Amino acid sequence: MQYYVYILSSKRNGTLYIGVTNDLKRRVYEHKNGLIDGFTKKYSIKNLVYYEQTNDIHEAILREKRLKKWNRSWKIKLIEEMNPDWKDLSEDFSY
Repeated sequence: MQYYVYILSSKRNGTLYIGVTNDLKRRVYEHKNGLIDGFTKKYSIKNLVYYEQTNDIHEAILREKRLKKWNRSWKIKLIEEMNPDWKDLSEDFSY
């Protein structure tokens, strides 16, 4: 099974959210359509700007916890290394 650590953003350099899931397409769909109450819905955080994939759930959870402790500038650097234009990576998904 595949697991994903992902970062959503409200806009370029906007509010960030870090999460983990075993179904990235479904989880992003839920965020985009406000199906999950909480932080992402409250702050309209819907753009998938970064993700990593692993086969190990423990590794994914550990990575998520570590990323959440990073300072903001490190998170932005990580996003911009993979996605310099802050493109919504979920635009390539087919639902």
